[in-house]
Amino acid sequence: MDDKKINCVVLLGPTAAGKTSLGVEIASYFNWDIISADSRQTYKGLDLGSGKDIEEYTLKVPSEDGSFEIRKIPYHLIDVTTLDNEYNVFNFQSDFYKLFRKFESEGKMAFVVGGTGMYVDSIVRGYDFVPVPENPSLRKELAEKSLEELDEMLLKLKPSLHNKSDLLIRERVVRAIEIESFMQSPECVQLRKELPERPAIKPFVIGSTLPRDILRENIKKRLDERLKKGMIEEVENLHNSGVSWERLEKLGLEYRFISLYLENKIASKDEMTEQLYHAICQFAKRQETWFRGMEKKGVEIHWLPLNADRKARFFQVLDFLKEQGIKH
Repeated sequence: MDDKKINCVVLLGPTAAGKTSLGVEIASYFNWDIISADSRQTYKGLDLGSGKDIEEYTLKVPSEDGSFEIRKIPYHLIDVTTLDNEYNVFNFQSDFYKLFRKFESEGKMAFVVGGTGMYVDSIVRGYDFVPVPENPSLRKELAEKSLEELDEMLLKLKPSLHNKSDLLIRERVVRAIEIESFMQSPECVQLRKELPERPAIKPFVIGSTLPRDILRENIKKRLDERLKKGMIEEVENLHNSGVSWERLEKLGLEYRFISLYLENKIASKDEMTEQLYHAICQFAKRQETWFRGMEKKGVEIHWLPLNADRKARFFQVLDFLKEQGIKH
């Protein structure tokens, strides 16, 4: 393959920016599948709260005779695990590589759509992961140490630690020490030799966002719609099926705030809705900050015009891809 030829297209952007609908339109035009890069949509049962919007993957395409053809866009990495498991960025990257190899063998473009920055970044910049097993003897040793001692150990193992917030949570520090200890071991060197070679991803990254006021309007409208469709009942049913409040609260903003409301830790539905709305707006800002961070680390993101409507954005995508030699 030509070293300059792209073999993966990525569409990223913050929540409520219309990525799914634009992505589906692009996938339909080029006859591509969609690989979702959303950390919560991987879980079965997280539907309204994660914004799966599965119905958007079905299009009514007009035919020449005036009728409509129903076209379903194939999607991947949605509903691939249950809440009994922890799905993380390593799992995502591994699953993506399997799909990438499959599509490459079929002569098909890998098309990624999503807003979980770390998931997207893991494939665009090729995070260097190895599966790290639990180390019972090390954990037993660490159990006797204070959090301050654990923090000191971790910083010695990894002086370049970026996410200092992890130092505040004991279980994360223990796992980080476990990972760093393994990464520096002879066992890790041997494991790397046995792992399959990572595919060479040559991505073309497209960014889509909206003016801040419009994004906030979309967040409010979407939140109201999902509450009307039964998002509170979804969380309640998950808890009644055996999912703990603690687990639900770790599954993102919608599940956290609704769980707190159902636990009577937030006084009213209106108060919960208002708090959740503001939290989602803040989350959208953090997503954009992450994407800017990717750019600072060398990722070129081709941003669509901020004030363009969806039709104009779609045609801008076609222009971008045509410049890369990708045609209908």
